[in-house]
Amino acid sequence: MANPSFNYQFRFILIGDSTVGKSSLLQYFYEGKIASIPEPTVGVDYFSRNILLTDGTVIKLRLWDTAGQEKFKSITRSYYRNAVGALLIFDITNRDSFEHIMGWYEDAANNMKCQPPMFILCGQKTDLENLRQVTKMEAEVLAENLGVPYIETSALHGVNVEEAFKILAEAVYEQMNAGAFRNLGTVSGWDGIKEGYGIPPQTNRVNLADDRPNQSPSCC
Repeated sequence: MANPSFNYQFRFILIGDSTVGKSSLLQYFYEGKIASIPEPTVGVDYFSRNILLTDGTVIKLRLWDTAGQEKFKSITRSYYRNAVGALLIFDITNRDSFEHIMGWYEDAANNMKCQPPMFILCGQKTDLENLRQVTKMEAEVLAENLGVPYIETSALHGVNVEEAFKILAEAVYEQMNAGAFRNLGTVSGWDGIKEGYGIPPQTNRVNLADDRPNQSPSCC
C-alpha cells in the first residue's frame, strides 16, 4: 500500500544510553503498544509515520532508533549527518543515563549537518516514579541550558509519546519556514527534510529535493 500523501518529510534520530526506553518509545508511537519484553537495538532500526501539525500540515517522520552501547557509536554517528532533529532520551530511574546526555548532545551537534540542529530532551519511564533518580527540575535546568524543550514520557502507558515527536516536528517546521535550512539542498546527499506532495502555498519553501514514489531512499 502506498504511503498517504504528505507535505514534508523530516528525518529524526533517537539517541541515549542503552535500556533508557528508546525502542519502546518509538514502538508505541508507531504501533500504539510496546513489546512485553523489548529486545535491545543492534545497530539501527527504522520506522516511519505521518503526523498532523497544528496548522494542518502533514509531516512524514522517518525515525531512526539507535543502539546505546559504546561499540555501536561509530554506526550511530553515520546516521547523525542526515538528521534534522534528535530526541535525547534518558531514564528518570537511571542517574547515569541523565549524566551522559551532554555527551550525546555534543556528539550529535558536532555531526549533524543542519544548522541549527533541533533537539528535544525526553525523560522516559515516568511509570516508575517511585524509583526516580532524576528530578524534573534538574532535567528542566539541563534543557534550558541546552536551549531545548523538555518532556517526560511513559511508553508503557503512552503518556506524552505523541507529544514528544510532535513538539520536535513543530520546532523543525517553524525553523524551516524561517529559512533556517534553506541552503542544505546544496549539501551532497542531505535529506533531513524533503518536500512531499501538495506543498501548502503559504509555506516558505526550501531548496531541497522532493520525495517522489520512484525515488530510492538513502540508507543513512
